[in-house]
Amino acid sequence: MTTTEVIKKVIELQELEDMLHELNAEIDSIKDSLKQALNEQHSEELIVGTHVIRYTTVISNRFNSTEFKKVMPEVYKAYLKPVTSKRFTVA
Repeated sequence: MTTTEVIKKVIELQELEDMLHELNAEIDSIKDSLKQALNEQHSEELIVGTHVIRYTTVISNRFNSTEFKKVMPEVYKAYLKPVTSKRFTVA
């Protein structure tokens, strides 16, 4: 790929990422308005036409690795596993 082609691809990538950011902001805005509608009705579920909208409280248990590391640092270190990955960035 020539330098010119790479530059064009980078510009295209940046434009698409900008569009994605704008779409995600719009999606979040619509979700927030639907959540607000549910909150105003004091409901966790709303049936509209063929759609069911739910905004429910979910409780999950997660392991607090930060606290575990403070309390038992040697055990924490014994179970660390190195992971290799690749990161792609354009600046």
